[in-house]
Amino acid sequence: MHEPSHFTGLRGALLHNAPLSKRTSWRAGGAADTLYLPADRDDLAAFLRQLPAAEPLTVLGLGSNTLVRDGGIRGTVVVMHNPGAALAVADGLIYADAGVAAPKLARFAALHDRGEAEFLAGIPGSVGGALAMNAGCFGGETWRHVARVEVATRDGRFVVRTPADYEIGYRSVRLRAAGATSACGDEARRATANDGIFTAAWFRFPEGSASASRARIRELLAKRIATQPLSLPNAGSVFRNPEGDHAARLIESCGLKGHAIGGARVSAKHANFIVNADGLATAADIEALINFVRATVRERTGVDLEPEVQVIGVSP
Repeated sequence: MHEPSHFTGLRGALLHNAPLSKRTSWRAGGAADTLYLPADRDDLAAFLRQLPAAEPLTVLGLGSNTLVRDGGIRGTVVVMHNPGAALAVADGLIYADAGVAAPKLARFAALHDRGEAEFLAGIPGSVGGALAMNAGCFGGETWRHVARVEVATRDGRFVVRTPADYEIGYRSVRLRAAGATSACGDEARRATANDGIFTAAWFRFPEGSASASRARIRELLAKRIATQPLSLPNAGSVFRNPEGDHAARLIESCGLKGHAIGGARVSAKHANFIVNADGLATAADIEALINFVRATVRERTGVDLEPEVQVIGVSP
């Protein structure tokens, strides 16, 4: 097992050979060589300044939209989810640390009479993860509301950027200058010196009604419960929706609802979800089922579904 050099002055938790299955929403996968849970943004910066430049670095938030292979992740994993992360209102914007859960941001915005943030209640990830992939649902997308972001660079500096610094698309965020995918959050991007880790964002939501926003949040959550297999371990939507169509419709049209490989199963409730039905699925089971569904849909419909989930790590 590779271990970085010794660290000093850290306030977070540093673990070695740390299982990641309990830190991903699929509840499957191997261990990280080294795992760090920073106490806050300044602690993260102190950690990054001491991390060897050659050390592979992966970032997780709430672990949704991510499959960690059974062999685990070489190098260091930083977990950005922080239940105590800050939310605030300043200069007409809402500030959120990257470690805040997206549904918590939705509720905070409603409390402060801001509209159009309700869709965040349906995103099962952190603010950092939502920023990294331009997460969206129910017609909303994260970066439509971003005024600026703060990023921690690989050498432990903080940089403030605006949307103009990024190429933003459907479930895609890329740094313009370097052409590199932004590294943070639940889909676990690789961090690079030119890229960095989202640590905070300032959102611009229009004025709204607190009561109307809370009612909309309740409506959206009820819809999720009715249509998605939330009682079973899953990682959210597995495939991106192709233009003009829905991945779930295509998968269901191929008769794949309920199809299983090992402990992994295409949800009978929503065909674009794969569930760890009995909690015993391996990451290999899940990856094999993803590949099977993609190949079957391609063969029968001619549509090549693009995975939305990030598959990371190594095989045993």
